[in-house]
Amino acid sequence: STVAQMLSDGGCIVVSVESLAEQNSLLGEVDPADGARVIDTDALHDALAPEWKSPPEGTVVVDGHLSHHLPCDAVAVLRCSPEILDSRLTSRGYTAEKVQANCEWELLGGAWNEREGDTPWCEFDTSHGSVDSVVDSLSNWIADGFKPTSPGSLIDWVARMEG
Repeated sequence: STVAQMLSDGGCIVVSVESLAEQNSLLGEVDPADGARVIDTDALHDALAPEWKSPPEGTVVVDGHLSHHLPCDAVAVLRCSPEILDSRLTSRGYTAEKVQANCEWELLGGAWNEREGDTPWCEFDTSHGSVDSVVDSLSNWIADGFKPTSPGSLIDWVARMEG
């Protein structure tokens, strides 16, 4: 993502979930339903856990929709209004099915439904404003020791649409 690239440019080590799965021979075949390659996140978590027990040298960012399933110190969820997400994905040439699936996932707060444990977790609204402002907010959250460890209020697109 653009945010991950900017964090990399700022000195963070950025790796993708897909590359980690590939390095650990856990990257499956392409799922014809959505065009994504299947990743066994449980097996990937187990493969990375021993290696990741020691703190890394520097800040490591794992980029990808499945990153919250891996052993990590914190999770940052980049959120986007479903209407804006639809426009962004359509302009990038994604299929209507892929756009709909991503917008539904976003609308329902899919990542929050998969939250486990007490790992610090924060969401950042990318709907408006610049990528620079998102990167600044994320960098400040990292520098501040992932505080707050949980947002005071969650982004609820359904409530906003009804409001």
